[in-house]
Amino acid sequence: MNLSFWEHKTWLSNIDFAVIGSGIVGLNCALSLRKKHPKSKIVVFERGMLPSGASTKNAGFACFGSISEILDDLKNHSEEEVIQLVKNRVEGLKLLRNTLGDQQLDYKEYGGYELFTKEDAALFETCKSKISFINELLKPIFKAEVFSEKENHFGFKNIQQKLIYSRFEGQIDTGKMMLGLIQKTSKENILIMNSSEITNISDDGNSVLLQLNSSETLRQAQCDISVKKVFIATNGFAKQFLDEDVKPARAQVLVTKPIENLQIRGTFHLDKGYYYFRNIENRILFGGGRNLNFKTEETTEMELTQLVQNKLEELLKTVILPNQSFEIDQRWSGIMGMGNQKKPILKTVSKNIFCGVRLGGMGVAIGSSIGKQLAALYD
Repeated sequence: MNLSFWEHKTWLSNIDFAVIGSGIVGLNCALSLRKKHPKSKIVVFERGMLPSGASTKNAGFACFGSISEILDDLKNHSEEEVIQLVKNRVEGLKLLRNTLGDQQLDYKEYGGYELFTKEDAALFETCKSKISFINELLKPIFKAEVFSEKENHFGFKNIQQKLIYSRFEGQIDTGKMMLGLIQKTSKENILIMNSSEITNISDDGNSVLLQLNSSETLRQAQCDISVKKVFIATNGFAKQFLDEDVKPARAQVLVTKPIENLQIRGTFHLDKGYYYFRNIENRILFGGGRNLNFKTEETTEMELTQLVQNKLEELLKTVILPNQSFEIDQRWSGIMGMGNQKKPILKTVSKNIFCGVRLGGMGVAIGSSIGKQLAALYD
């Protein structure tokens, strides 16, 4: 790489802590490192112009799990494990709100709702019959009943007559969240290197060698950087560096143009959580559909497919906005990190390399705490 003496000296030399990934986990990790090591040099490397995975592309759900998701988790985890999963999400959201404040997050607690399709009558009856049981299970966390039945006063069609309401669920502005974290890291003298992709990581026991590919205006430039410690916070992109049970999972999303007199307020889960939607002021954000073709959506490619996009529009017309006209304003996709277990991977990879990945689609809820725990692995 054709760097000047000044560029190399200021940005790429004498790095104490290198964080790979500038999403929720990466920036919270960097902030936690700064608290413990006030004089250290901390550099965050980000492959994209903005955080490239899901941190700036998610739906902004401040949630801890719908009732069908919690019941599904109980099939594969003990009651104690499920309680801990929910507790971690609740505590993670509290940490996020304390870190940035509700005004910066534009946090709104409208509550969350789960819809059940006509075909999911059996699942609806099961969930309805388990409300008291799940409320009792979660009472030590919330000190109150969480789930209840609600009438469908939103005008949704082709679903079961009632919805299951989650009173503590909220929503945030994802862009404002990440802007707040970026501003906070800047104030703490933490450098963020955008358009700087780390392609290889090698620990020789004394230091870590990073191979950096930087996209410049007219050419691709490459160089090797030696750093003392590395923290991997790339979630859905982690397979590149780690031999762990974490796979990319693409989430496709769209948002409508403003809709006059929109009455929908809250966060909504549909079809076992594979679809999700919410209001953004007087628009509807709608995402999901990876269950239509899991293998195709197991990718790090930020693309859209006709299969998923057509299904999202169909559900908007037949279920969510059956009596209203709407136009699509924007479409995008983000990459989550999934695995066979819901528990994130937090571990020491080698003497000088640490990782915090596999957030399972719960980055907003647990990203802050995973970042903090990732930083703590060094100590």
